[in-house]
Amino acid sequence: MTKTLRGLVGLVGFLVLWEAFSRSEIVPQQYFPPPSTVLAQFAELLGDSGFLLDLIATVLAWAIALGISIAIAVPAGLLLGSVRWVRVATRAIIEFLRPIPSVALIPLAIVLVGAGPETKITLAVYAAVWPILFNTIYALDEIDPVMVDTARSFGLGRARIMFTVALPNAAPFVLTGIRMSAAVALILVVSTEFLAGGGSGLGSFVLDASTGAGRMDLVLAGTLVAGIVGYLINEVLEQVHKRGLRWSAVDREAA
Repeated sequence: MTKTLRGLVGLVGFLVLWEAFSRSEIVPQQYFPPPSTVLAQFAELLGDSGFLLDLIATVLAWAIALGISIAIAVPAGLLLGSVRWVRVATRAIIEFLRPIPSVALIPLAIVLVGAGPETKITLAVYAAVWPILFNTIYALDEIDPVMVDTARSFGLGRARIMFTVALPNAAPFVLTGIRMSAAVALILVVSTEFLAGGGSGLGSFVLDASTGAGRMDLVLAGTLVAGIVGYLINEVLEQVHKRGLRWSAVDREAA
């Protein structure tokens, strides 16, 4: 049985159990609708132009946040990983900032950058920077010193070693960090839309659906869309990792 088939069997089994539990009326269907109802709403939402605009707003904010995170974290990781005194000097502030939950900064972000899309982008960048940053630093720590010494023996300077030795060896770790940050950024974008409200996006759609009449079928359908988006993003990045860094896997097998 292939991996995909096993996954489909597990998914179908989960949906069957969900349907049976919901139909049993242990919990009123108003609060926990069956998947047949949720999937029907999901299909309707895909034809709703207003919902599609919310989806585009979320994906666009996610893409901008991830791009900014990469642009900040990779150079910063290379600097901190290669210049020891900078890493030591900034360690305290980094360890202080890293554990702060991004959603706790929503009021501060609204005051500083306003209540528009900038808020969710800023908070998503704040949360997504750390996995890329620490994976990049870790990658530089794992570089074989013999490779660096060999490059130096051929007269290569620090900048040349960084681009010809350090970056290629760090690439698998950096891409792993990007995959982690992609999920974190999506979670923060949707969470900020839901908690801050007042704008567009999947989180705002779920917030609107959960208030008033409390349409749980719409809430779960919107949540399902967010889950599918996250799954597709991870699959795309995983394929980029496998195909773009196939040479790295070959090297590991040879070693």
